Amino acid sequence: MKRNFRYRIGLGLCLLLAACSSAPMRFYTLVPQGAAPVHTSSGVAYRFALLPVTIPAAIDQPQLVIRQSDDRMAVLDGERWIAPVDDQIRSAVSDQLQRRLDTADVYGLPNTGAMPVYRIKLDVQRFESVPGQYASIAAGWSVRSPGGTRVLACTSRIREPVDTTGYGALVRGHQRALQVLADHIATTVQQLAQGGHADCPAP
Repeated sequence: MKRNFRYRIGLGLCLLLAACSSAPMRFYTLVPQGAAPVHTSSGVAYRFALLPVTIPAAIDQPQLVIRQSDDRMAVLDGERWIAPVDDQIRSAVSDQLQRRLDTADVYGLPNTGAMPVYRIKLDVQRFESVPGQYASIAAGWSVRSPGGTRVLACTSRIREPVDTTGYGALVRGHQRALQVLADHIATTVQQLAQGGHADCPAP
């Protein structure tokens, strides 16, 4: 009897492990396809440095986190990010800034003083995902001019509709939201670089 019981328990565990191992695992990225060009002879007379991005603790994990209601969230174990979310946000925004400004991100590189560098700080305060409805980002960010002579601190709130089901559509919504955020930052950098009046974009 005991042997039969142990056998049933063992068989049950094997079936459970087999079911877990066969569950599909999908990985997502916030960086759209296609990398920013390498700038070797750009006519832009400045560079920028995007500092490491800060994100809410609730989304700082490998799994996608979705909102189900006003007070309920779900962690999707089978739907995962290919890399840490903060690194992906930084890579996506940096990529868009390089395209938009036609200059390079020199964060982490030695400062030779050959060109002025605009320092950009980004703090993502909300990163909400509602399948079939929307992807939204709320962020505070600042641009510091070379030498720290001018600092402009702004906020952006971006909500991209997601009218199709599936987590891939939700991730693409976040990609679009990050492109809009990068446009906000790029416009401010350009205004500061031109030496004129700089305003925060409408949040």
